[in-house]
Amino acid sequence: MPWNPELYDQFKDVRYRPFYDLAALITPEESFQAIDLGCGTGEQTAILTQKFPGAHFTGVDASPEMLAKSKAFENERLQFRQATTEAITGSGQKWDLIFSNAALQWSPDHETLFPKMLSLLHPGGQFAVQMPVQKENVLNKILFELIEEQPFATYLNGYKRDSPVLSLDSYAQLLFDNGMKDIQLFQKVYPIIATDHDTLYNFISGTSLVPYMERLDKEQQEHFIKAFKERIARNFPKLPAIYAFKRILMYGIKT
Repeated sequence: MPWNPELYDQFKDVRYRPFYDLAALITPEESFQAIDLGCGTGEQTAILTQKFPGAHFTGVDASPEMLAKSKAFENERLQFRQATTEAITGSGQKWDLIFSNAALQWSPDHETLFPKMLSLLHPGGQFAVQMPVQKENVLNKILFELIEEQPFATYLNGYKRDSPVLSLDSYAQLLFDNGMKDIQLFQKVYPIIATDHDTLYNFISGTSLVPYMERLDKEQQEHFIKAFKERIARNFPKLPAIYAFKRILMYGIKT
């Protein structure tokens, strides 16, 4: 699906706060091989490379639109390549750090995916992942409601992308069962303060709405956007509004 880096970066401040919280969990090492799954434009991967001078990073993303901006950040300790997370986890290549910020919610079947990822860590390797809790966030709930209503269910031919994000208990069990220690796992709210309803619509339009909008023609898109904005206004009647955007952060070390 095509991504719009400019639209995504409109909320850079909001998206970077959990990134810095996740990066703070990582223990620096003298030398280690690291991968950033779902690196996007590569700007965050470049920050990680600067933060950890002993690291050699590979940034991976499936979107050519996002990766087009990554070339500016490449150097002797930072390279990028286009690939899916599933392709990387099937490669068998081992890493000292697997990092992923707000990307794995796009990969299905976490019960299978996470053990595969964790198997790619060297002993002592670190695992740091952050994802939005899509099933609990209000804008996602609005999305899931609308796509099951008419006429949108018909417009989309019944298409629905179920969120693969699991519960905290499930991730704790997955990390523990796959040889992780020093596990840190928590949910944190990153508030978005919106002075108008368009701000909230624009926030979700650059991420979760993308696979739905690409399945609609122009007239259907206009109808969908109008209905979505009306539903946002109904759920956030008072302005300025606070949107309590929830994210899961997890960290562990391979035994």
